[in-house]
Amino acid sequence: MPALADPAGGDGAGRTARRHTGRPARRDREGRTLSAPKLRHSSPERAGLDPAGLRRLAGHVRALTTGDDPWTAGAVVIAGRGPVIALEEASGWAVRCAGWDERTGTAVELPPAERVPATVDTPFDLASVTKLFTSVAAVQQLERGTLGIDARVGAYLPDFTGAGRHGITVRQLLTHTSGLRPELPLYDCADDAERLDMLRAEEPVTAPGTYCYSDLNMLLLQQVLQRITGRALDTLVHDGITRPLGMTSTGFGPCPGAAATEDQRTPWAKADRGMLRGEVHDENAWALGGVAGHAGLFSTARDLAVFCRALLAGGAYGPARILGPDYVDLLFAPPGLGFALDQPWFMGELAGRGAAGHCGFTGTCLILDRATDTFLVLLANTVHPRRRRADNAPRATAATLLARSILPGRGRGAGGGVS
Repeated sequence: MPALADPAGGDGAGRTARRHTGRPARRDREGRTLSAPKLRHSSPERAGLDPAGLRRLAGHVRALTTGDDPWTAGAVVIAGRGPVIALEEASGWAVRCAGWDERTGTAVELPPAERVPATVDTPFDLASVTKLFTSVAAVQQLERGTLGIDARVGAYLPDFTGAGRHGITVRQLLTHTSGLRPELPLYDCADDAERLDMLRAEEPVTAPGTYCYSDLNMLLLQQVLQRITGRALDTLVHDGITRPLGMTSTGFGPCPGAAATEDQRTPWAKADRGMLRGEVHDENAWALGGVAGHAGLFSTARDLAVFCRALLAGGAYGPARILGPDYVDLLFAPPGLGFALDQPWFMGELAGRGAAGHCGFTGTCLILDRATDTFLVLLANTVHPRRRRADNAPRATAATLLARSILPGRGRGAGGGVS
């Protein structure tokens, strides 16, 4: 494991920071750039996947968007192995409804001619999948030596007295073991100053070291990153991740062409905002101006496939490298930094060998399996036109169908070498 800088004088303190954003992946002895293969469309057989299995996966996703009460209005799925996209398909509607009728408890559907179909280029509100980008941005700072994995948050944010008094560490933020509660009602605050004061004062509700999934972890991590770099989170994500990887359809909102989400009103939501399209769904991210460590990004399935491919290839994509291989390993070392590992409730049968990924409340899902060099992206707007009780079975089924499509004979890193 690489040594990591700690402002309190731990391993790596004083090490020269290294810039990695957009740098060449590797060079040979003659100084020529060695590039990690970029994604390309090809047959399932070329990817080492069973065509019949992928047809079942595609059919499953199509079925999720049909009927009078579908799981989701629209969906886009991408699946692949190595540098090959073997399945990319859209179904259903990016915009199906005009709103929600509170009196009848039913959706107000648009006439078919006024609906907007989902396409493979439709951006979706990623919700908590945003956390993965915040985590990668943090690990980039670990690699540079400007952030310590076991450093105390108070060393970087001395004004955040709640975290400081309890010795919360960067690692605990990344592993959801800070003890902080799941969220705060920042959307009820009068202004940004009040929201920041609330974050500064927030103390753990359980002892640090205890697992409790919390959006507050990524909000505090966002503050740490902005304090140590002097740059806003959206800039860090753009300059350090999406621009070098060529993810031109990924960014914080507003995103006018995105799939619609919710007719957001109380009492079922936490704010009265009406039908949302291109504005972040999460109420706290909205209150923070749309840029937050836990939510706010919009992206397409194809862009997220690039993100998966870069991590599966040890941090490189084409001539760009966003992380060194040791730091990709650190991301996925149990229990995972930001990434959930081996969670059958949404990974199905892909779970069990170190699969990593995350889900989002709006219906999004990203899974990558380093053991088989396989990835799955499922984007959906399940909260359109109104949020419902979570049902993760369709995501787990999609992952299982991909797992059962993997043909034997190609291990970790297959297709991910340099060319």
